[in-house]
Amino acid sequence: MGRGRVQLKRIENKVSRQVTFSKRRSGLLKKAHEISVLCDADVALIVFSTNGKLFEYSTDSRLVLHC
Repeated sequence: MGRGRVQLKRIENKVSRQVTFSKRRSGLLKKAHEISVLCDADVALIVFSTNGKLFEYSTDSRLVLHC
């Protein structure tokens, strides 16, 4: 039996919000890698934290913008 649906709303606790961001970011990067391998697709993913920190993933170095 799986978990119930999570109600999507802003997490008010700053520490909990950061932990959730970190876990979900790593999961998103993993999924981007999986889809690129399984489907032989070119994938580019850009994520900015609330502090403006950049996290990027690309299957091809030409796909990611260099700021």
